[in-house]
Amino acid sequence: MQIVLVDWVIIGAFIALTIGVGLWYSRRASSSTEEFFVSGRSLPWWIAGTSMVATSFAADTPLAVTGLVCKYGVAGNWFWWAFAFGGMFTAFVYARLWRRAGVVTDVELLKIRYSRRPAHVLRLARSIYITLLVIPIVVGWVIKAMLTVLKETVFYSSAIAADGAAANSSVDSTGMAWVAVLCMLFAVAVYSVLSGMWGVVITDAIQFVIAIVGCAVFAAVAVNAAGGIGELQANIEQQFGDGQAFAFFPSFTTENPWLPLHIFLFMLGMQWWSTWYPGAEPGGGGYIVQRMAACRSERDSVLATLWYQFAHYGLRPWPWILVAFAALSLHPELRSNYLADDSFDPGVGYPMLMRELCPPGLAGLMLVTFFAAFMSTISTQMNWGASYLVCDFLVPLFPKLAGDDKRLLRASQAISVLVLTEGVLVSWLMVESNMSVDDAWKILAALGAGTGLVYMLRWFWWRISAWSEISAMFGSLFWFVVMQQNAVQQALLGRPLATEEQTFFVAILTVITWLIVTLALPPESESTLVDFFKLVRPSRLGWGRIADKCPAVEPDRDLGLRVVAAGVASLTIFVALPAIGDWIFGNYTRASVFTLLTAVFGVTTVGLLKSIAPTEPVSKNPVSEN
Repeated sequence: MQIVLVDWVIIGAFIALTIGVGLWYSRRASSSTEEFFVSGRSLPWWIAGTSMVATSFAADTPLAVTGLVCKYGVAGNWFWWAFAFGGMFTAFVYARLWRRAGVVTDVELLKIRYSRRPAHVLRLARSIYITLLVIPIVVGWVIKAMLTVLKETVFYSSAIAADGAAANSSVDSTGMAWVAVLCMLFAVAVYSVLSGMWGVVITDAIQFVIAIVGCAVFAAVAVNAAGGIGELQANIEQQFGDGQAFAFFPSFTTENPWLPLHIFLFMLGMQWWSTWYPGAEPGGGGYIVQRMAACRSERDSVLATLWYQFAHYGLRPWPWILVAFAALSLHPELRSNYLADDSFDPGVGYPMLMRELCPPGLAGLMLVTFFAAFMSTISTQMNWGASYLVCDFLVPLFPKLAGDDKRLLRASQAISVLVLTEGVLVSWLMVESNMSVDDAWKILAALGAGTGLVYMLRWFWWRISAWSEISAMFGSLFWFVVMQQNAVQQALLGRPLATEEQTFFVAILTVITWLIVTLALPPESESTLVDFFKLVRPSRLGWGRIADKCPAVEPDRDLGLRVVAAGVASLTIFVALPAIGDWIFGNYTRASVFTLLTAVFGVTTVGLLKSIAPTEPVSKNPVSEN
């Protein structure tokens, strides 16, 4: 890819704008830990929701989607589309509960929901687990993806070997890509450390617009290069023998389906409620909770989460999918190489097309698109990780720090850099092991399998205790390690297990583990449960025994309506996705039907939202004491 003056101007302007935002908000963010981590709980819904969307679009996302399409066709995206069910439940059922809890992090909820030493140990362990294991894996695959983009575009070079064959200068390009990534990480560290959540969410909003525009423009260029929609579709069907690549649902009758039926059923039927996955946590969690906590009212937290779900699942996928199809049409070896060697990553097709197709100007825009996606995710992971170690590790261990904002802010800034450094190390390990981005996605999903249900039920079943979560967290780790053993896999199915199959068994065994522990050990103290019920005011369902002791508390009475709203909103997304695809590929009759269904479900969702969301902003909750 040739970078000319106009591209450098675009890149330079973006970096200057990003650092400028960090400097602008540095004074406000440094006034308190509340400002640094949750923007003073004053964000409007559209800023908070857009920040969620921008964070979930990282440098790895287009590459992972390209890999899924090349391996499994459009239906492969059900790996992440299925999480929309859980996302809508978070928006309609859990968002206001989180806002009422008044926490800074989701781990902070543990000291409100549970009591005694197990709660203290769980809070410390959970903060360490997420900050030093989960977040570095996320940062690692994002950096690895950015390295791949740079190596295939800006630093791609080809030398003619003695025998006339093309040979990549991989060592030189890798080194230069690392230098470029480290420079970007320095820029991210500057504005994240200086401006905290304020800098993160404002730059996220800017980066979201850039990323959406860049991906849409490039999708049009890629499809045109493949000869247009009709030729692209005909070419892929001719090369691979059938239309499975374009099927929204996998074929249930084909002898050799691209996506096996049992894996699809697991994705759609179990994954959304059983698996804890960053950005799609059942019941809410992670940076999603941090954004909800930063909202100025319950209503804003609901609308922010709802906007995130629609934008993430409904607005963004098709530009990525179209580029994936263009890559598959122009480079059919992406799939054939994967079939011959499953360690090959077909996700590399996305940056390959960037290198081949981007003219001056668009090259700069696409690089800035990836820089924006990369930086928004990294900045969130840094702030999120620091919030865990400060609020849920340092303060509980050293209570005197709670009133010393200056020392906590310095600690927050130092820990942000620590999180980033560990992520760099993990990315190096991923590069060395040649792990693909979508494989890393699936491994992290397997690692958290079976824990999702306990995070959902702790709001609605008084019997859930700290031991339930402890056994779920460590049980998931234990069963994940067990399922990695070849002897276990052979004993179960007589062959090596796909990652999705491993996730299924880990989920089932983990749920059984924490249910046994929950019923075998005593519940939390009655005073703790009463205090939690008074603060959060959940539905009486599952809390009847405790609710009877709180006659003055008015619990939620519209849980059923909210569950219906979550289901209808999910259906809106699931019919909108094929509607858009059918319009693109000229299936106008079916597109019209799906569009009509989208309108019906969408209008119903809006009507339900008006019934269950407060019409006036609710006063801000006080910050809970650590």
